[in-house]
Amino acid sequence: MLRTKKETLLTAGLVILTLAACGTEKVLNDAVHDSEVKRATTDKLAETVFAPTLPNAGTSSEKLVRQALDRINAIDRNGPKLQSVLSLNPEALNIAKALDDERAEGNLRGPLHGIPVLLKDNIETKDDLPTTAGSWALIDNKNGRDAPLAAKLRENGAVILGKANLSQWANFRSEDSVSGWSAVRGQVRNPHSLNRSPCGSSSGSGAAVAAGIVAAAIGTETNGSIICPASMNGIVGFKPTVGVISQELIVPISSTQDTAGPMTLTVTGAAMMMDALTENDGSYMSALTALEPAETRIGILNFAIGSNAGVQANFKTARDVLEAKGFTLVEIDAWEPGEGFGKASYDVLKYEFKATLNEYLASTTDAVKARSLADLIEFNKNDPREMAVFTQSIFEDSEALGDLDSEEYKTGLAMVLKATRQDGIDKMMSENNVDFLMAPSTAPTFLIDHMYGDSYPGGTGAGWVAAIAGYPHITVPMGTYKGLPTGVSFMSTAGTDKQVVAMGYAYEQASGELRVKPNFRSSLEQSEDGKMFGAD
Repeated sequence: MLRTKKETLLTAGLVILTLAACGTEKVLNDAVHDSEVKRATTDKLAETVFAPTLPNAGTSSEKLVRQALDRINAIDRNGPKLQSVLSLNPEALNIAKALDDERAEGNLRGPLHGIPVLLKDNIETKDDLPTTAGSWALIDNKNGRDAPLAAKLRENGAVILGKANLSQWANFRSEDSVSGWSAVRGQVRNPHSLNRSPCGSSSGSGAAVAAGIVAAAIGTETNGSIICPASMNGIVGFKPTVGVISQELIVPISSTQDTAGPMTLTVTGAAMMMDALTENDGSYMSALTALEPAETRIGILNFAIGSNAGVQANFKTARDVLEAKGFTLVEIDAWEPGEGFGKASYDVLKYEFKATLNEYLASTTDAVKARSLADLIEFNKNDPREMAVFTQSIFEDSEALGDLDSEEYKTGLAMVLKATRQDGIDKMMSENNVDFLMAPSTAPTFLIDHMYGDSYPGGTGAGWVAAIAGYPHITVPMGTYKGLPTGVSFMSTAGTDKQVVAMGYAYEQASGELRVKPNFRSSLEQSEDGKMFGAD
């Protein structure tokens, strides 16, 4: 269903308000020409979208880009050195100026007109930027082509500011990998505690949004790489149903699990990004308030709460908030995917990684000398920068496997899809007559460790079920524990993307938006005045 004129104009008005600290009503009237759009309404909504990180933005897209570049210089390259941004688009300022000219002429491309965004550096754009996946093997990977999602963002007026740093090869190179580390840009840091992990392969996207460098970024997920960095950095992350956003021209891992998705300050921002990314598929913005609490049942995944005391307390509060609003909560105490699931699901990824990566590399410019996974393995062996932190055990294991005609692959894929779909999310929902499943997203962030790798605290969250099933999943800030963010997750069955985003919005509004600004402390032991606890 196409968006109505009123819906489109309201969305455009919201974005204009993020660019205007004064003269808002005149800009809105000049650009929108719709008397039904009221300033009071749009002001209230706009405050929850992009404005929180850009309070003095003015009316210029150029100013927004300059502010982002200044913040990158101040806190990403210098200061706390987050290293969340891998590379910058040399034409970003010129693109912003051109969009300002379009606005001055009364032309708005769409809901993101003039807003700077970052794309994870496994997503191709036609800008003069390589798509590296964090590896020096792809440092010349400039193909002059937009991934379909990049083209949609551009068509809707977004300024592609640059590429976000990431876990190299989207965290699929080594059993000992370190989340947020790439050979090209180094270690991304969590802005809430600089010695702690930003989590997941979309680490730079999550840290950059949390730190206020940009108000929106694109991440990608195979299994947790949008949800985990969003939760651990204290922002909103939405993983759509696989296939809702094109996988084309994104450095791949899995044809059955890979998807891109928005990482934003608020659920409203995520809805606006989805409207830009999925034009002509109905409006996420208009669906935000469609849920009726009294008619909505939520399955509580008690088996995925975990043992962290802070997460348990915050999750109980989240439950209480929803019950107070009239939602019906249904307890789901146990679920198991079945014997052999772990190995089968991992092997499926390895099979698909080899096949899809070989296909992708074969499509790249001749300047990229590594034309296959086997070539990458040899490149890494001869480049000490690539092997400085961890091995390439997953690369080697994947290369040793056969192709997608293998019976092991076909049997394994059928097993894991059935376990997570028909016998998993679909069954839990149907047997308990619920509309959504709810659990904590993950535990609070863990320490960065280049000796032993990630020490991910297991037992909290069930996002892996939605990831393997290819089903939609949103995480929303749920408060903090010892100053570290926690998130709450809502999942549902395939194709219910708008409803899942709306459920996230309902919780966000009921909870009063629990997102907190990071303080860039060096560790948990550092107090707000800069002193270390326990020091003389």
